[in-house]
Amino acid sequence: MAKSLHFAFMVTVLILLLVAAGPGIQIGAAKLCERRSTTWSGVCTDSNKCNDQCRNWEHATHGACHFQFPGFACFCYFNC
Repeated sequence: MAKSLHFAFMVTVLILLLVAAGPGIQIGAAKLCERRSTTWSGVCTDSNKCNDQCRNWEHATHGACHFQFPGFACFCYFNC
């Protein structure tokens, strides 16, 4: 009886620790830094084209269109 109670307590503590850590856990993931594209001109309406431009011209990991007042701009993502 005491062993099963001890085991249940340890499992509960482990679950609580994992929940408390939440999204702060990064396992082997590189941090990405966002920067507005320096080679894109005009409004960004196609994230696939933005992604291609960021990867091919600016050597970024990827790119995407995001809102930035007064419209949408192409943002590139680099490993920090």
